[in-house]
Amino acid sequence: MTENGLAAIEDASLNASAPPQQLWLDGWLVRFCPGKAKRSRSVNAVAAGRLALADKLARTAAVYREAGLPMVVRITPFSQPAELDSELGARGWMRFDDSIVMVAAELPVAAGAPPAGCVMRRVDHAEFVSAVGALRQSPADQRAGHMQRLGASPVPYQGWLLEREHDGALLACGQIAREATLVGLYDVFTAPPARGQGLAQALCRALLQRAAADGACTGYLQVDAKNAPAIAAYRKLGFVDGYHYHYRAVDPATV
Repeated sequence: MTENGLAAIEDASLNASAPPQQLWLDGWLVRFCPGKAKRSRSVNAVAAGRLALADKLARTAAVYREAGLPMVVRITPFSQPAELDSELGARGWMRFDDSIVMVAAELPVAAGAPPAGCVMRRVDHAEFVSAVGALRQSPADQRAGHMQRLGASPVPYQGWLLEREHDGALLACGQIAREATLVGLYDVFTAPPARGQGLAQALCRALLQRAAADGACTGYLQVDAKNAPAIAAYRKLGFVDGYHYHYRAVDPATV
């Protein structure tokens, strides 16, 4: 995919992860949502701005102190200025959580039936947050932040659960967020006892097919660069590496 195409995906992912708690600070999109997703509680340096870096860091740190959150900066190939990553590293900010944005240039046109003995069910934001929060064992404040972000998102989300047919047990979950011809996969998670059966892959295939039927042409997702099983599953769906990003913080242990 071209650099412009990847930049459009970055824009779409920023739109889909937009929380109500954000402000513009001299070229930095400063987000401070108390949810789990770091994309919604980190700095995205989308423009160079005019202030000196030390001044901008100080002003931004004050925003995070007031919000009661650690300050985190997300570094992508599109971050401005280009030397921001090295400048933060020179100041002792530590790199962590390397991630991959994967892209599928073509979406499945036919998903087939859910796995034998399973049913798919679309749910509202509240039920989805409750389900994925229980699977992740997320604390109450993160669940509240997730719910708030989904409710305020400028890009509509569809949340789906994959359940065992005979007793309704939750096996996997996932969401799609479509903006024009781009669709993102979010919050894909498999219940630990159900892992290794290809259930999340089947769910994702079905979600992408639904998005394609609604006009989506290209898929994207973010995945931990160390999550080899998930990366392998996404490759089977036609996803390839688009670009990498990571985070920096003074002390990642507090993030």
